[in-house]
Amino acid sequence: MNITGKQIINGSFVAEGNDTFTSMNASLGISLDKIFFEATDEEVNDAVLSANYAFGPYKHTKHAARAGFLKTIASEIEALGEELIETASTETGLGADRLRGERQRTINQLHAFAKFIEDKSWVKPIIDGADPARKPLPKPDLRQMQIPLGPVGVFGASNFPLAFSVAGGDTASALAAGCPVVFKAHPAHPATCEMVSTAILRAIEKTKMPAGVFSLVHGKSNRVGSTLVKHPLIKAVAFTGSFKGGKALYDLAVRRSQPIPVYAEMGSVNPVIILSSMAKEKTDITAKQLAASITLGAGQFCTNPGVIFMNDEPETNTFLEKLADELSAVQPMTMLTSVICKSYLEGIQSQRSIAGVTALTANPQEQVIPHLIKVNAADALKHRGLLEEVFGPSSVAVISKNLDELMALCAAMDGQLTATLLGQEDDLQKASALIDILLSKVGRLIINGYPTGVEVSPAMVHGGPYPATTDSRTTSVGITAIYRFTRPVCYQNFPQSLLPEELKR
Repeated sequence: MNITGKQIINGSFVAEGNDTFTSMNASLGISLDKIFFEATDEEVNDAVLSANYAFGPYKHTKHAARAGFLKTIASEIEALGEELIETASTETGLGADRLRGERQRTINQLHAFAKFIEDKSWVKPIIDGADPARKPLPKPDLRQMQIPLGPVGVFGASNFPLAFSVAGGDTASALAAGCPVVFKAHPAHPATCEMVSTAILRAIEKTKMPAGVFSLVHGKSNRVGSTLVKHPLIKAVAFTGSFKGGKALYDLAVRRSQPIPVYAEMGSVNPVIILSSMAKEKTDITAKQLAASITLGAGQFCTNPGVIFMNDEPETNTFLEKLADELSAVQPMTMLTSVICKSYLEGIQSQRSIAGVTALTANPQEQVIPHLIKVNAADALKHRGLLEEVFGPSSVAVISKNLDELMALCAAMDGQLTATLLGQEDDLQKASALIDILLSKVGRLIINGYPTGVEVSPAMVHGGPYPATTDSRTTSVGITAIYRFTRPVCYQNFPQSLLPEELKR
């Protein structure tokens, strides 16, 4: 496929600016020869205006037609074939098998949202009929349903170039809700972004959707994203990435003359609490499975287990030695970008320099290898940086004197996407107070499993209290993600002829 490096606005490829950048070969660390044009402020404005123009007709499309649009996007992505996989692999360093699985997840998400909106009950209709005879005042006819917000700005994630990118869960849920999307391509995989965008363009043409229902803008600078968020016609923003990036977008949005919601998923350390029975009786398998979770995808998952909580017991050091052995056996890995790699190595060195820290694995220095350190609970609370995310294959073992100190440590944690509890039945039955603390801190609590691997399910919550996300009431994975882009409206005393189909008897 010929990659143009241009913006895609209202069905056309445009490039009016002079600022450019190139994508990178992540594995080799060298620039690729394809040039991408940074969107100008005028181009961002044009993209939003086209989305706003498309909103009128798009929000009135039948649910079945919108579902057909999503299914056609899925088919067009599949039709890109191995060229998409090869392009994404070159730009991210992720393996072909991993990317094929991610492509299938992207396709499955689109089909899941399509199936969901085919049933009109997804708009949550509530019909509360009139009672003219009610005393002392007649009761009006009241009906409620969800309606789409309007144009949405979506920011792609670096670590999921397909499933959390152009046609990922944020875009799919916004389009399913009836909201046009202006997508800010991630500069770490811009060619991949353009390829998937062309699949959406073909789906727009085949299903005769308004051309402005989807636009793509490129930008390596913060200016492009800031301009998008501040545009008065953008009604919501979805973001997956770092705390720094998500918080910056959130601050921009709430300072607008008309504030808008920003649904930012900003990562977490996803504590894994290992109870004594599991460390003592299932040492080898637990260490092996936990090491696999820490190193999966070079640790570049927002659900990576970055902190391990254990009590100071005879089996604790034995388990940590086994875990360190498993991690040390992993070969050096490639990270998504040089910036992420540099941040990882600097984060590791910062942690190792803190008083009271004991290193259990080799110093990464210049290579990306797994990293494990140990510290007692008091020092971890004194040096809160040890409880903050280092994006990559790294984890911190925090050792408590007893269960009471471990629970106090959990109570002092920031909000997290997940927490995991590993233990045998007897220990788990005694952990009700600990479970209650953890439920107040996370969006998903796992027992005897691992946080990496987020199932796309109606019951999934991929979110959590701040700073894991900016809104703990929502999820960015699963079909209920659609409700980030809708709002409830009450129709009072409407005649049947004026009611939406979903609210007619």
